[in-house]
Amino acid sequence: MKCTTGRGAVLAIAMAVALTGTASCTSSESSEPSGKPTGARKTASAHLPALRSAERATERAASARVRSTTVMGTQLSIRAEGVLGWGEHLTGTATITYTGGTTAETMRDLGVTSMRARYLSDAYYAHLGDAFARKTGGKHWLKYAYKDLEALDGGGVGFADQMRNTTPDESVKLLMDSGDIREVGEETVDGQRTTHYSGTVRVEDVTDTRLKSQLQQAGVTSQTVDIWVDDRNLLVKKVEQGRMATGRLTQTAHYSDYGVKVSVDRPPAADTQDFRDLLSKENGATGDS
Repeated sequence: MKCTTGRGAVLAIAMAVALTGTASCTSSESSEPSGKPTGARKTASAHLPALRSAERATERAASARVRSTTVMGTQLSIRAEGVLGWGEHLTGTATITYTGGTTAETMRDLGVTSMRARYLSDAYYAHLGDAFARKTGGKHWLKYAYKDLEALDGGGVGFADQMRNTTPDESVKLLMDSGDIREVGEETVDGQRTTHYSGTVRVEDVTDTRLKSQLQQAGVTSQTVDIWVDDRNLLVKKVEQGRMATGRLTQTAHYSDYGVKVSVDRPPAADTQDFRDLLSKENGATGDS
């Protein structure tokens, strides 16, 4: 009998985690502002010193709790929550819930509506629950080495880089490439007084070649970026919006508890299945009836 967890399903899981974007964590609750500037309009360059301070502060903090929501057209929508560290290597843990889209439908067909993820320097691990384990030899964790994902027909290209784009300093860098940075005004977000900055970034103007390539591959030509910065120059919230080949991209992330300890252990080897081995078994079963 042909197994129901074939190549497409395994890759769908990999992409679902990749698309968490800041993923690695998720849930948006605060009210949205009107978006109308409250002060005198300044040139974009006038706001760069403040944004540079935010970039440095968030980069130095090196970790935070993150909760976010991500919608990627008709392909996927998720809610996630966890902790993320962005020192020499990106590390973290997250609980990810699939809330809609074709990928979520695939996951539900496999008996998976949420998962736990662990991100290490060389790979990420996905815990998919008992229902999926029964279809994969009883092991609950799937291991995805980044180097293996990048070799999969472009399906996992730059996975580690995509995860790094979820850190708050990356949102600041992206906004700094905008030619129309605006200070919208002071707003209260998650109980904190913040300054709201907004801008539209054309992908052709993005200076980070890694990020620029990722946006181009996704079919994004421009993206609006909004960030809310507190009096310590730390991001409290960010919203990024754009349009992809599969529909509209919207990602909202809330950051808190900067400097939180991020401790990530590799799952037990006895309870871990390498997805390369799983694919080999699945492909070997495709001729069975």
